[in-house]
Amino acid sequence: MPQSLAEWLSHLESLHPKIIALGLERVAEVKQRLQLEPQFPVIVVGGTNGKGSVCAMLEAMLHAAGYRVGCYTSPHLLNYNERVRIAKRQISDAELCVSFAQIERARGDIALTYFEFGTLAAMQCFISHNVEVAILEVGLGGRLDAVNVFDSDCAVVTSIDIDHIDYLGDTREQIAYEKAGIFRSGKVAVFGDTDMPEAIAVQAQKAGTQLWRLGRDFSIKAGELQWDFQGKDSKRSSLPYPALRGAFQLNNASSVLAALEAMRASLPVDMTAVRRGLMEVELPGRFQVLPGKPVLILDVAHNPHAAHSLAKNLSSMPACPRTYAVCAMLKDKDMAGVIRELVWQVDVWLVAGIAAPRGATAEELGQVVQQELMDGEMLSFATVTEALHHACKEAGENDRIIAFGSFYTVAEAMRAKCA
Repeated sequence: MPQSLAEWLSHLESLHPKIIALGLERVAEVKQRLQLEPQFPVIVVGGTNGKGSVCAMLEAMLHAAGYRVGCYTSPHLLNYNERVRIAKRQISDAELCVSFAQIERARGDIALTYFEFGTLAAMQCFISHNVEVAILEVGLGGRLDAVNVFDSDCAVVTSIDIDHIDYLGDTREQIAYEKAGIFRSGKVAVFGDTDMPEAIAVQAQKAGTQLWRLGRDFSIKAGELQWDFQGKDSKRSSLPYPALRGAFQLNNASSVLAALEAMRASLPVDMTAVRRGLMEVELPGRFQVLPGKPVLILDVAHNPHAAHSLAKNLSSMPACPRTYAVCAMLKDKDMAGVIRELVWQVDVWLVAGIAAPRGATAEELGQVVQQELMDGEMLSFATVTEALHHACKEAGENDRIIAFGSFYTVAEAMRAKCA
């Protein structure tokens, strides 16, 4: 068997012929063999954009309330261990290797995907550490995602937009049907956007789920310095704005408070913990503004909905002479749709390639940018590192640089940074 975490991750990548293979049969069988039956509440978070923010805020508030929290998210930016956190600490290499070895022995001839293997390992770590609540982020879709092998006590769907059309469908209704697959009978499902596809309501009714919808069952009242949350049966007033930047973070924060209201019988959280969680929450790569001049903004935005949010956030910042965009994307994404949302915010496009199986080359992305470009300049680079170094060299101290387009892009930018 592999010994180090690096060896295990390489082994996991080779187990299944496909990177993504949706379906619950394989992972459910190995789960049963391992007897992974959590005895603690489970909150499952799905949606097109905002999942990471909701998980981070839930984790921060529950941790501040004194609970031992397990949190499983994906993908990671720099280290795999980021995906599995207990008490806000990343799991160790040694513990991951122990879990991977147990799963390897249990799976027999069942070919698990990288994500399925990791999902089982995360839950095994949570059970062995006796966490008091687990937060699980859906990897892709919901209905057939490995996370869905575990029943949720509360489900959150953050938003619905077009993404992963090869797996989920090419309409919001089709995608909503897949996302709603995490709903459970007799439990609460929170929908965190005012624009809700009909399929969410239909599937909630079929599943026997209590659907709580933003704008109907819970709401936000935003002030200049503070905001209020009105739930179904509770109100939280004079709240600080989330430490996470972005136009949609109040939607995400209100979804978190709705989920906590649904879970209050088993997981009560007081106002002190809510406020601490909002002020202390951290999530790298989501409109992350790094200090220094020129300012560097990192954002994993990889679909039009997320790009629209990024453009809105940029427009709310103080004006600057020039904006440089370091952009690299996966070729199965709606590259044109993403560029279209941001074309008016960018003066100089620095497109780069991604050295990954689904990564677009600089030439492929450059062709899309050229088709959408109304004005401005475009240069091509083999890597994000080269593009970022060029931006840092050319940008004035009052300019800004944004690096966006995928987790790969942000991860490489984090490693490179401005020298």
